[in-house]
Amino acid sequence: MSLVRVHNFGLSIDGYGAGSNQGLKEPLGVGGEELHEWIFGTAYWHQRTGQPGGSTGKDDAWLRAGDEGIGSTVMGRNMFGPIRGPWDADDDARSWRGWWGESPPFGHDVFVLTHHGRDPLPMAGGTTFHFVSDGIRAALEAARKAANGGDVRIGGGVHTVREAVAAGLVDQLHLAIAPVLLGAGEPLFTGNWAEDGYRLVASEQGEGAMHVRLQRS
Repeated sequence: MSLVRVHNFGLSIDGYGAGSNQGLKEPLGVGGEELHEWIFGTAYWHQRTGQPGGSTGKDDAWLRAGDEGIGSTVMGRNMFGPIRGPWDADDDARSWRGWWGESPPFGHDVFVLTHHGRDPLPMAGGTTFHFVSDGIRAALEAARKAANGGDVRIGGGVHTVREAVAAGLVDQLHLAIAPVLLGAGEPLFTGNWAEDGYRLVASEQGEGAMHVRLQRS
């Protein structure tokens, strides 16, 4: 059976996966973008964004691994955008198509958790957003079918990862711990992950982040 994986999940050294006051101007909350600065110097990021150069070091290797073998993605509504409530509530809600423009980087089916149904949203480059209103297990079931034997990635945000971990649905997690103190925001580690069966199986210091892999036994 395919795996459910979390990859390249940015985390502050005080345990926050996003800053406070998330919104249109601060999609990752105050200071949240600093959690992902390690990505922007890598050769893989430069390649995907059409830029020359970039480092081919350890950060680059971990970033690339996050896409290998992935057939579909599940994400929370907060990761898809700042819109709340029904999708037909106003012009902003009706027109919102994600943070990534008309050609999102996924290239496969993405299942967005929401309390409000919406028709599938096909985008350029092979990405189609599907909106799932009956919970994370239903989203994962649909994602497994769409992955066609590939692994399913849980992209975020923090609440969605916590929910999946608490339900024992995540097989592997790669956390990229940035040298940043946020002080407030959304904490990743709630509950007792050790009692839930998660173990540290790999760690490596990269150029811009400390990379750790947790695996459920």
